[in-house]
Amino acid sequence: MTLTPFSFSSLDHLFMAHALRLAGRAAYTTKPNPMVGCVIAHGEEVVGEGWHQRAGEPHAEIHALQAAGERARGATAYVTLEPCAHTGRTGPCADALVAAGVSRVVAAMRDPFPQVAGQGFERLRAAGIAVECGLVETQARQLNRGYLSRIERGRPWVRVKLATSLDGRTALANGESKWISGEASRLDVQHWRACSGAILTGAGTVLADDPQLTVRLGDDTPFVPPLRVVLDPGLATVGRGRVREGDAPTLYIHAPDAKPPRGLSAQVASVPAPGGRFDLNAVLRLLAERHQVNEVQLEAGATLAGAFLQAGLVDELLLYVAPIVLGARARPLFDGLEINSMAERLDLSLVESRQLGADTRLLLRPSAG
Repeated sequence: MTLTPFSFSSLDHLFMAHALRLAGRAAYTTKPNPMVGCVIAHGEEVVGEGWHQRAGEPHAEIHALQAAGERARGATAYVTLEPCAHTGRTGPCADALVAAGVSRVVAAMRDPFPQVAGQGFERLRAAGIAVECGLVETQARQLNRGYLSRIERGRPWVRVKLATSLDGRTALANGESKWISGEASRLDVQHWRACSGAILTGAGTVLADDPQLTVRLGDDTPFVPPLRVVLDPGLATVGRGRVREGDAPTLYIHAPDAKPPRGLSAQVASVPAPGGRFDLNAVLRLLAERHQVNEVQLEAGATLAGAFLQAGLVDELLLYVAPIVLGARARPLFDGLEINSMAERLDLSLVESRQLGADTRLLLRPSAG
């Protein structure tokens, strides 16, 4: 479905920017649903606003319409994603907008979810409502990059989190790594975890570091606990470790020939692992299809991080650089990368740089082309 380019006013931009900010308030709670914000306005006056707060609860448009009441009639609704046109755990938002009598709907982007995919716009237009789409679409796609990755690519958005010294080392030769980064960086990681649908690690990390892989925000901020995923071909770690403690669910992904022990309380799933190495594409497809994971945060050692990077499955790198030097014998950021010439190098683009205490946080993404 090709949409005609529209000319948007400064007021349109102002209200859509506000709708995007509203949507972002639920970054920890909407998964697996997308984050959506809605603003309803008469001219320069906002008469209603809302955001989708949690899967299974009312969508952004419903909150905004309830706030606007009768003043929604004849108003413009600004929404960051195409209004839904199907009945799931809630009713169609397109029908609610029609019933409320709005005269115009401005959407940041079309929803690629097959049960929507332009049908929401069609319902609105059929009811005589003016529909305009594409306002700040780039920002809207960035907000829901995980959801869009799952729907459009069939796999989650993959973020690799690593703490490193200035000389690119993540641990001493004996594996000691506590603590490379400072307290501010470690707290910042918790916010990225809270945004994730799953935190993924390998059996080696469980055995060496005994991580809990839970979200610890230190306040009463609500969040949906991410799924903890351990890649363990032979299920060597199921009887040990803190990764099964607490309220967050745990999933062990194993090779097809491994037999889960009886009475195991955690979830298990098998994925092809030829030669003892997992098919990482299959791992991501399983997380998307069976568990509806939008974003994966990989917190693992150099071998698994390198395997994801070598496979072209890393969408962004979250790198905490501490002002320390660990030396040549210490462990590298990535292992197993077969780069033999400068032409084969992996180029990254810097998205953001931020100072966190003494550390520098870098957000990088693979360069296109």
